[in-house]
Amino acid sequence: MMTAERSQQLIALCQALIQSQSYSGHEDGVVNRMKQAFDKWGFDEVIVDSYGSVLGRIKGNRPGKVMLLDGHIDTVPVPDGSKWTHKPFGGELVDGRIYGRGTSDMKGAVSAMMAAAAFFAADTRRDFAGEIYVSGVVYEECFEGVAARKISERIRPDYVVIGESSELNLKRGQRGRAEVVVETFGKPAHSANPRAGINAVYKMAELIRKIARLEAPAHPIMGQGILELTDIKSSPYPGVSVVPDYCRATYDRRLLVGETQESVLRPLLALISEMKSTDPQFEAKVHFAADTQTCYTGNEINGERFFPGWLLEQEDEFVQAALLGLRSAGLNPQITQYSFCTNGSHYAGEAGIKAVGFGPSREDIAHTIDEYIEVDQLLKAAEGYYGILQAVLQKG
Repeated sequence: MMTAERSQQLIALCQALIQSQSYSGHEDGVVNRMKQAFDKWGFDEVIVDSYGSVLGRIKGNRPGKVMLLDGHIDTVPVPDGSKWTHKPFGGELVDGRIYGRGTSDMKGAVSAMMAAAAFFAADTRRDFAGEIYVSGVVYEECFEGVAARKISERIRPDYVVIGESSELNLKRGQRGRAEVVVETFGKPAHSANPRAGINAVYKMAELIRKIARLEAPAHPIMGQGILELTDIKSSPYPGVSVVPDYCRATYDRRLLVGETQESVLRPLLALISEMKSTDPQFEAKVHFAADTQTCYTGNEINGERFFPGWLLEQEDEFVQAALLGLRSAGLNPQITQYSFCTNGSHYAGEAGIKAVGFGPSREDIAHTIDEYIEVDQLLKAAEGYYGILQAVLQKG
């Protein structure tokens, strides 16, 4: 499938996407470059939705299932480019590696998906059943799965391949993620007369100690459902000579399969209720963090930071078809699961769409100084996506 000419086309596309800086909310340059490539490679339709995510569509000659190859195109920022050995947005090819922000997370995978879909359509002369979509999703780094909701509403995929880094292994699930906010409330007073007030930080300290003793849920595949304190703030700040009347703590909660918003908050609400019953001055709330941001299209994107986990059985027909496709491409993947959160939180976790993960590079390279992708991994990923398309859309 991958000739020398096609390999060069894929490498050049990956470099071009890297050279377009695309921090969350500023992905329009990459979208324009992807639109050009979709047109050049003969995709039937190119769609840009209200959030700014881009979709390329290829229709087979026969009716069938809808397959989505899903990738995000926003990246985390580069705080200090002077610390990089290679230019963060240079897309430099050195010793078999392409360097730049977003190479592993995840413009390399997006490039490989686009190439695989185009080459598969060309090689088969579209003699397959169904439709192929390749997505470039915006704002994933801030809202895993939120922008993806518009995509699934529009195209209603039967199957999704998440292109996040997997070292060319096959992923059948992931832990989810939530940001849990705990607030305590007090009464302000002069710190020279603290008994006239109620110190919200002291109340928070008591609550934090009790939260630390909560037993974390566990899953035989996903492991522990982590609840880790990541941030704490008091008000007023700076609090010169003032007893703080407000305190806010944020917890990172790693979600297991089947956990809901209600089940996650339940033990915390029970703890707050218990503390209120023994301390009439104790007042606290707990909820999920929420945020609103502006897309490059000018439209707002918003949502609570609750992104569910998901898991397919190893024997699931889609998992096995994807495995067969990867093996047909000469790969020998392990079947594992992601340790981090992806757009699969929406597709599989919220919408119940069958999803697997497969992508080039290592997850620990993402967000690092001198982020890179190995060209060998990039090319093999394209072969793998091609194999999955063949196994699912040409079966029987």
